[in-house]
Amino acid sequence: MPNNLVIVESPAKAKTIKQYLGKSYSVIASMGHVRDLPKSQMGIDLKNRFEPKYITIRGKGDLIAKLKKAAKDAKKIYLATDPDREGEAISWHLAALLGIKDGEKCRITFNEITKNAVQNAIKEPREIDKDLVDAQQARRVLDRIVGYTISPILWKKVKKGLSAGRVQSVATRLVCDRENEIDNFIPEEYWNIDAVLNYEKTGEEFIASFYGKGSKKYKVTTEAAAKKIAADVKNEKFVVTEVKQGEKTRKPSPPFTTSTLQQEASRKLGFTVKRTMSAAQQLYEGVEIPGRGTVGLITYMRTDSLRISNEALLAVRELIGSKYGASYLPKSAQIYKTKKNSQDAHEAVRPTYPDICPLDVKGVLSGDLYKLYKLIWDRFVACQMTAAVYDTRSIDIKAGEYLFKATGSKIKFKGFTALYIEGRDDEGEEKDMLIPLLSKGDEPILKSINPQQYFTQPPMRYTEATLVKALEEKGIGRPSTYAPTITTITARGYVGREKKQLYPTELGKVVTDIMIQYFNDIVGIEFTADMEKDLDSVEGGEIDWIKVIEEFYGPFESELKKAEDEIAKIKIEDEVSDEICDKCGRNMVYKMGRFGKFLACPGFPECRNAKPIVTETGANCPKCGAKILEKKSKKGKLYYGCEKNPKCDFMSWDAPVPDRKCPDCGGILLKKTGRSKKIYCMNEECGYEEK
Repeated sequence: MPNNLVIVESPAKAKTIKQYLGKSYSVIASMGHVRDLPKSQMGIDLKNRFEPKYITIRGKGDLIAKLKKAAKDAKKIYLATDPDREGEAISWHLAALLGIKDGEKCRITFNEITKNAVQNAIKEPREIDKDLVDAQQARRVLDRIVGYTISPILWKKVKKGLSAGRVQSVATRLVCDRENEIDNFIPEEYWNIDAVLNYEKTGEEFIASFYGKGSKKYKVTTEAAAKKIAADVKNEKFVVTEVKQGEKTRKPSPPFTTSTLQQEASRKLGFTVKRTMSAAQQLYEGVEIPGRGTVGLITYMRTDSLRISNEALLAVRELIGSKYGASYLPKSAQIYKTKKNSQDAHEAVRPTYPDICPLDVKGVLSGDLYKLYKLIWDRFVACQMTAAVYDTRSIDIKAGEYLFKATGSKIKFKGFTALYIEGRDDEGEEKDMLIPLLSKGDEPILKSINPQQYFTQPPMRYTEATLVKALEEKGIGRPSTYAPTITTITARGYVGREKKQLYPTELGKVVTDIMIQYFNDIVGIEFTADMEKDLDSVEGGEIDWIKVIEEFYGPFESELKKAEDEIAKIKIEDEVSDEICDKCGRNMVYKMGRFGKFLACPGFPECRNAKPIVTETGANCPKCGAKILEKKSKKGKLYYGCEKNPKCDFMSWDAPVPDRKCPDCGGILLKKTGRSKKIYCMNEECGYEEK
């Protein structure tokens, strides 16, 4: 009969931990929080030091009864919830429900769910950290006050079902501000002038770009100036005046934090932040591995620390030496510095057992889990490998009074790039090209001179990856808040997604304008970042959490009254489409749903007709000849299917290429995007493809 009780949040975590403890331990999952603020009311006593009113969560009665019985029978209770503010708060609520006394050493934490980590934690239980609990409680109370006071004003003045939130409102503002920058951007003209030159000694051609007059850099801003330079150099000799050869190194990127993991999974895997965190949670809590049982494959995934344990460094260095060889192993381990305001309680996100290579578990993990595990494993191993080495060459070439420059580089030693290269937010790819080795005084021959007009571009819209990066850089939110924040602003219809880019909807703009006018602090970037610092100070035991709320609530209460009195009723008109409702004849309008825009009849509730927005691809179905349409799955993922579905079952995750047939067999051509970009024939027996 077990006489020790361990409580965790999830069944998967319970299963993993159970196998590391003996028969004298019972492990039960609380299924997340057991107590929370009520949904039907604010649940904060604004006149009595902001006292929260906690209630047991509806539907958890049987589970709580089971926990109480197990606790009553147990000699010792261990609360093993996640090692962060939220996990500490869950343990605090459990302690209150189970009658665990203040000061009792019942709390255990571990950064990774491994046998050593779990058994060591059991040996050293500690008291519940009330400062951590207070920091979570302060955030919860702040968010509840903001949400439950501003949201009713938005319902009344704008539209039912709207909500406001501390971090979500700032995130929406960032997207709106970026859109305003794009709308107000005035492009400036500039010209690049490239000379295609031939080095006669070797027959190699290369490109030298116009730099300036004499030795001074000169920006070409008009067509007349560009054409004059092109005309002037056509009859000039191109003479090499300086040759520089060198070597540069490129160091690996540090291991993942929550933010960088979300960014890289978006760039390389096309994952939303929510999808990334869902897969990471499963990898952390444990996956069944044949021969090893249930294994927690990664460390805790909510962290902004770059710290790596000595044990993990020894393991990964041994792996690199045996798998890649001595030339890929630095003399000493790479130590990465964590940012100033980061929480260093956890390690970086890394594999718990570096010796479990991605290929070892490919057949065991589902698609998302395997892709994310491989990304984490590759990044971690690469961060401890030697730098990549490049040969570089730079040449100055005079043509009359004008100066042209040619530069290039070529990889000399791959180093960490043999395993992993960090993704980029732009679409460009790094070029690996070394220009010919010319000598001072050489005279390459001009083959052509090409002036090309360009215009400066507005800033890019945010993607989920770049929005997470912006939130982190500006100190808004914490690792645990990025995913729910972005999920909320898209689900509420404040922000839409076009391919990977985020844009503000009309609703998002209206709500943001109201928030800026009446609740400027709430959507103020500096104010929100300062509030995060205050919450960190609560966690550090430096400030009382009630004082933080008091300082916030005084000015906020005045803003609230002013907004209630002054905001006029705002009606947001739906955008009208050309699509005619086939039930009542009205022009249908665009509405925002859970998975994006759809068409709905404006005659609701008399007419309830609604349909998806149809986007034609320009290609025809190979099975029945009907149109192939762009569609979305129930989870919002883009795919391509026949318009006659369900009668015709044709579908593809890759886009059909319009107005082209396979040159070999006449079949449908599909276009694969991402890292392995290509156009290929969907007929597997044909095998035609082009890069």
